[in-house]
Amino acid sequence: MKISILQFPGTNCEYDTQYAFKKLGAETEIIWHKSTTIPSDTNLLVVAGGFSYGDYLRSGAIAKFSPIMSAVKKYADKGGKVLGICNGFQVLTEVGLLPGALKRNEGLHFISKHHHLTVQNNDNTFLENLNVGDVVNLPIAHHDGNYYINEEGLAELRENGQILLTYTDTNGEPKNPNGSVASIAGVCNKEKNIFGLMPHPERAMESLLGSDDGIKMFQGFLAS
Repeated sequence: MKISILQFPGTNCEYDTQYAFKKLGAETEIIWHKSTTIPSDTNLLVVAGGFSYGDYLRSGAIAKFSPIMSAVKKYADKGGKVLGICNGFQVLTEVGLLPGALKRNEGLHFISKHHHLTVQNNDNTFLENLNVGDVVNLPIAHHDGNYYINEEGLAELRENGQILLTYTDTNGEPKNPNGSVASIAGVCNKEKNIFGLMPHPERAMESLLGSDDGIKMFQGFLAS
């Protein structure tokens, strides 16, 4: 299994992501944003978290113009699997590979803590090792994690089973840390080969560090 991980100026989670997948036995390669191709043996492309280009203008707004993004679009259009984590999720919405947008947290503060999430749909490779209704605990670390989509778009997400994860408490009841519409923490595209979430599964690989709930998420990709 080959995991390619994008790196932009300001990215700070590429090595955490690399560690997480290596821990599960996958081969990894970090791809600099000025590259114009995706390695042909890539099984999963990850747009890692961080602060690409310092989040100037808007989170992900400059990264979408990087040379690598044309190759990302081609890879995704051919059915290649893509995962965007935190800033990676923001980048994927900016380039139109995922629906919706990420805006400033409702409280206007940076949030950094563990937060519970509930699995809403598992008919996809990302969450196939989890059950609908499962509650997981992942770190969140963002200033612009407030997911927005209009009512028509939200209805479409629900109809197509594109809502992956929602922010909840330990009992699965809604508990929204940032103002996201319908407490959404992660979505996928209609074809279910592109995934994005604000929480950090790559930081939830060791129970010693607070949670290992990210393991089952990544294992879904490795088993596909």
